Amino acid sequence: MSARTADTADPTADDARTDLAARLRLTVGRLNRRIRIDGHESIPPLQLSALVTVEQHGPLRLSELARREAVTAPTMSRVLTSLVDQGLVYREPDPQDARGVLITLSELGSAQLDDVRSHRTALVARRLARLDPDQLAALHTAMPALEALLVDED
Repeated sequence: MSARTADTADPTADDARTDLAARLRLTVGRLNRRIRIDGHESIPPLQLSALVTVEQHGPLRLSELARREAVTAPTMSRVLTSLVDQGLVYREPDPQDARGVLITLSELGSAQLDDVRSHRTALVARRLARLDPDQLAALHTAMPALEALLVDED
């Protein structure tokens, strides 16, 4: 019997895992909220998320961007209108489909993302500066496990 199977059969281990999951969810959620609040970004969260998605996966059609952001096409259309008006993305004709439009990140959009990332990293760094050396070492040790949580299951 593997350790993973043994843990699954042990109700105490299940309770401990559930407790850890709840604490982690709450802590990560609150830290994320604090970073957003302290960041004072002028770009709303969905617009910021759309910019990151276009940066990572672009150029994208509106429908693909909406799917990746898990919003409706009309919602994404409103988001894109705002991003275009701010000069953060471009709408360009799709060379494969004359009726289609591709969304690409502008230089200004790229610079804006760099600014947000730098500012948010500085905010987290200031919070990390409050920790003692043992807490920092524990976080450093935990990072591979935390990063593994981001990998989707097959």
